[in-house]
Amino acid sequence: MAAFALVPALQLCTRAAAAAALSVALAALLGLEFPLYAMIAAVIVTDLTAAETRKLGWRRLAGTVVGSVLGAALALLLPHGALTIGIGIFLAMLASQLLRIPEAARVAGYVCAIVLLEHGANPWVYAFWRFTETVLGIAVAIAVSLVPKLLRAPEA
Repeated sequence: MAAFALVPALQLCTRAAAAAALSVALAALLGLEFPLYAMIAAVIVTDLTAAETRKLGWRRLAGTVVGSVLGAALALLLPHGALTIGIGIFLAMLASQLLRIPEAARVAGYVCAIVLLEHGANPWVYAFWRFTETVLGIAVAIAVSLVPKLLRAPEA
């Protein structure tokens, strides 16, 4: 790998790792049950620029809202099982398309499925905490993205 390509790669890896580690540490400090979701959000939305990280963060947040709300509602209406999970994924992805946020569709589908799969007796509570953990990860990734780059890529 050429030196000019290695610097941005190292920057991105460093930012994602820092955001993930900080998200997990903050989630633990706050006593959140599943820091995994904060960590996933932090890694997925991290980019080299603050603007792109915010853009990815908003998409992730939109998909999480659609998926968690739909998953919690469906958990109360439909029986637990594989068919309900399939229906939930379909409806969450379709809702994202209809809401004109197609880039959030995959996230909406899998968040809906997670809520349907793991909701327990309180799907709204479960959905709220998945949303909260995701917001934490996004916020940390955005904060990390504001740290100036320590290395500049050499001119190509």
